[in-house]
Amino acid sequence: MLGRLPLTDEAAAGIRPHERTHPGPIEDRLRLARATKTNLSPIFALHPGDAVGPLTDGLGDAPPWGEARDADDTLHRLWRIADPDRIAAAQTALIGADLLIADGHHRYETARAYAEELGGAGEHRFLLALLVSLDDPGLQILPTHRLLAGISGTDRQGALRDTLIEHFDLEKISMEELAPPPGEGPLQLGYLDGFHGQPFRLTLKDQASADAVLPKGLRRLDTAVLEALILRGPVGLDDEAIASLEGLGYARSDDEARELVLDGTWDCAFFLRATPIAQVRELAAAGHVMPPKSTFFTPKVPTGLLFNPLV
Repeated sequence: MLGRLPLTDEAAAGIRPHERTHPGPIEDRLRLARATKTNLSPIFALHPGDAVGPLTDGLGDAPPWGEARDADDTLHRLWRIADPDRIAAAQTALIGADLLIADGHHRYETARAYAEELGGAGEHRFLLALLVSLDDPGLQILPTHRLLAGISGTDRQGALRDTLIEHFDLEKISMEELAPPPGEGPLQLGYLDGFHGQPFRLTLKDQASADAVLPKGLRRLDTAVLEALILRGPVGLDDEAIASLEGLGYARSDDEARELVLDGTWDCAFFLRATPIAQVRELAAAGHVMPPKSTFFTPKVPTGLLFNPLV
């Protein structure tokens, strides 16, 4: 369901972010909002229950309001709902519900900043949002793998090697096994570097090493442990470096990460497990924020299906 969310303090209290944001991307999007006076892309928010079900009953029997194919040849269809009773039922179902931001943390913070910048009441006090049930069977979280540069031939190379040996059991594996198996046991990572070209499975030796450097809620979060023990440790990245991607990159697929290391674009890659939806809900409800790119919710709605004028 695509609709508008109010940007009031009361509404904001029920909207749960789960990833850190940074000033740079917010400022970029703020300039875009000032220039276009439009929400060009919705945030992706998850809600409990089935508020959308009553809205969509029977819609598939009617012709869509609009449709388009994207660059991947995926067909997207929109149905417009004008029945006030259906709209009211969905609104009632969502009253008091906590909404978890799945994607669009910077868009959300930008919308709030833009609303405060203009002040007063008006269309700028609303934000375009895609609302999806947490129980939707089509909802998935995929992992985002980490890529590092500036390691080879520096002191970081030896420091990284020593840290991996200290904190992880290393097992030689095949290229096809780089993606760690899903599960909630000890942290496991796939690792590949361009120095040796030999893939490894890394398994955390002692959970106490993560417990010592992370708050309780984040100690079992794979991306947080990787960031604390490796990215901030031997690699020496701080908040600014992580936010500005100084020597840090991301890859959506196993194949992409592997090829970017083997062709020398990046020095090494860490392959992660997907973060379970239940863990995301738990951390967001407790007020914890995760490292950037801890989740990749799919499927996503492409930009341009709907715009939300802010004037």
